[in-house]
Amino acid sequence: MTTDLRRFAGHGVLVTGAARGIGAAVARRLGEEGGRILLTDRDGPEAERTAAGLRERGLAAEALACDVADRDAVEAAVAHAVAAFGSLDVLVNSAAHCTPDVPLFEDDPDDTWARDLDVTLTGAYRCCRAALPHLAASGRGAIVSIGSVNALQDFGNHAYSAAKAGLGSLTRTLAGHAAARGVRVNLVAPGTIRTSAWAGRDGDLDAVRPLYPLGRVGEPEDVAAAVAFLASGDAAWITGTTLTVDGGLTAVHTGFRAALHES
Repeated sequence: MTTDLRRFAGHGVLVTGAARGIGAAVARRLGEEGGRILLTDRDGPEAERTAAGLRERGLAAEALACDVADRDAVEAAVAHAVAAFGSLDVLVNSAAHCTPDVPLFEDDPDDTWARDLDVTLTGAYRCCRAALPHLAASGRGAIVSIGSVNALQDFGNHAYSAAKAGLGSLTRTLAGHAAARGVRVNLVAPGTIRTSAWAGRDGDLDAVRPLYPLGRVGEPEDVAAAVAFLASGDAAWITGTTLTVDGGLTAVHTGFRAALHES
């Protein structure tokens, strides 16, 4: 999707987990609106391929390998963005890690739990900590993190869901701290989004589609549009909020309604 909006003209933007999926869509959307984007990802070559695709479209995009589980790498990425763009105005925390649940909760090892939390929650914390002074200095700083409906209801994945719930709490507490410094902090909570994580699982996507009142699963562009709003001046009086982007999944119990209709 293209847009005529230029809400991020002159803005320096850092997006984590930007090699593919939601992060790549966010980078493309904010770039289309005039932002200068640093795409970071643990997969540096794929981040560069995505950035090169944006540059071919005339967008201002650079790429840098960055594992958000590494504090030094995070601080280097923030410093790179500030040096390249002159300021850092927007941080989008999209990097995440999700380990499938084992059949029995008591058999879940410590290391998989720790990995999901370290990347998904603590990684965002590291990025916010490194970026906040620069976002405050910009005079228009905004942080948008990618949460999940997994933080709101049970959709499986214990560690990932706990990490996303923690990210919602961090959004609220950091919003309270950062408000006096002129930085807004918000979160987008997507439902099922058609990304490479679902590759080869079209049957699963078809199975869950009827659970969505709007009749489809989401696309990365749906999330990117919400991020662009919350990061922009159009959301100047919004901070500490979670915007659910889930096609009505958590608002409407389609199974309950169908059961009543069939009875």
